[in-house]
Amino acid sequence: MKFMCWEGYDSPDIIKPFEEANDVSISIDLITDSPGGFAKLAAGAWRDFDVVATDSPWVQRMGPADIGEFLDDAEFADVYESFYPQFRAPFAPLDFDGKTTGLPTRWGWVGPTVNTKYDKLENWSSYAPCFDPAYKDKICVLDWGDWPIMPMALYAGIDPYKELDDAELNEIRLVLRALFKNTRAIVGDLSVAQKGLMDGSFRTLIGGGTYCTSALRKDGQKEIMSIVPEPKDGLNQGIIWMEAGGVVKDPVDDAKAKALLRDLTSPEVAVKLAWTEATCNLVPSQEAEALFTDEQKDVLQMDYMWEAWDKSHFHNVAPNIDQMLEIWSQELAAAR
Repeated sequence: MKFMCWEGYDSPDIIKPFEEANDVSISIDLITDSPGGFAKLAAGAWRDFDVVATDSPWVQRMGPADIGEFLDDAEFADVYESFYPQFRAPFAPLDFDGKTTGLPTRWGWVGPTVNTKYDKLENWSSYAPCFDPAYKDKICVLDWGDWPIMPMALYAGIDPYKELDDAELNEIRLVLRALFKNTRAIVGDLSVAQKGLMDGSFRTLIGGGTYCTSALRKDGQKEIMSIVPEPKDGLNQGIIWMEAGGVVKDPVDDAKAKALLRDLTSPEVAVKLAWTEATCNLVPSQEAEALFTDEQKDVLQMDYMWEAWDKSHFHNVAPNIDQMLEIWSQELAAAR
């Protein structure tokens, strides 16, 4: 069996027990770029894979692209029953024309990441400090594709997940221009961003959220937190990201491919998937919550997760993403 996935899913603690229990050998293809992984499958590599675990918008597209199998919700009814109600079928983020394309596996939120030793969380009830001269060059913007663009669009009063007209795209240009005017810290390397956050050089990271926070909190730095700003102009200001697992079209063994999906979403494996060396993330399994220690729950900010959920949009591939990325590149080049 061949498995395309993000780091964490390849953990021996997850893979080896499944291999032994199902008399199968799993070959792993690690990805660091979800669109790239999808493009690889769509170009014909789907014939070489059985299961994929990647960002949910790309799993959602596998069925309609004819490179993934649709799932029967009834077959996975017990899995859905183990999930939090928010993730149970019918689940829109993994639905295409009433058919299910995959199962959710990990999730978190995008919002300001703050070191409370140097700043107050309440200062980040909005993205306004990004444009405040008092914070000049103390805002670290992660150069991570669309992730920093979407929050700025939402702050400007624009929903970036709908079709945008020229005027709305220009508003996004202006808000990015103002952002770059107030900070020169545009960083692609997470370790550099985290170091600046820890030593106070940066008051916040923009475009990352819980994905940037968990490893630091796991190391005992509980002063690092990711939150979601309050709604503004009728728009939620946070973004929920999610990973999902899907069965690739015509797997070698359909039953074992589905068994791997079932395994990844089981409470016992979900806890392992949530707590990896690289990062720590929330999981959809409600039954898994009882298996986490109080320390793990604290690291994952589980007491805050539904507040973040309620204040957020669900991430998807935006219709105008290519134009927004081009605007980002143009404004960043002009700022430098």
